[in-house]
Amino acid sequence: MTNIIIAIDGPAGAGKSTISKLVATKLGINYIDTGAMYRALTLKCIENNIDTENETDVVAMSNQSDINFENNTIYLDGKDVSALIRSQIINKNVSNVAKIKDVRLKMVEIQRMLGSDKDVILDGRDVGTHIFPNTKFKFFLNASPEERGKRRYEEMVSKGEKVVLEDIIEDVKRRDSIDSKREFAPLIKADDAIEIDSTNMSIQEVVDCIVSIVNKNRQV
Repeated sequence: MTNIIIAIDGPAGAGKSTISKLVATKLGINYIDTGAMYRALTLKCIENNIDTENETDVVAMSNQSDINFENNTIYLDGKDVSALIRSQIINKNVSNVAKIKDVRLKMVEIQRMLGSDKDVILDGRDVGTHIFPNTKFKFFLNASPEERGKRRYEEMVSKGEKVVLEDIIEDVKRRDSIDSKREFAPLIKADDAIEIDSTNMSIQEVVDCIVSIVNKNRQV
């Protein structure tokens, strides 16, 4: 029996990570946050004063970095950076890093290896279109920019960060533009993906919807 691969794609702030973790727990499978890998590299660039718009320097930094995802935890050079990669400065710079072709090729290689022999759920921008285009479990999670910005704002405020709601909404829209217009593996919905608009749905409703579809179609 082949392993189950669930692809959850969608724009910034759509709740992909939260939903994917809960689905992984409910189905008893592994979760891989592909976006966290780009965030980890972004963190290293910022810590080393590397301009995230300088592709040559970012690629060089990528080749000097060990980025991995184990037991639902993102590691940068052997260090757990799960908390450090969720700040607003990472939010503002990660799309610059993620659009670089050579960086994506390296990350995709790691992601395909992680999903090659075990049941996994992965979330990102191009999981169903590029990383695992042949998986039968593809979902595109979306919500209005205003709702996504509001969710991200509330998350950051709960962590004690001082942010302005309007700025977060504009940042979400800016990232949408960068992610969807990049030349290599842009953010688009796979033709065979099931789109879920979570604007007026609770987290649990989205989780239940995905789990129901997977359980109905998984091989026994």
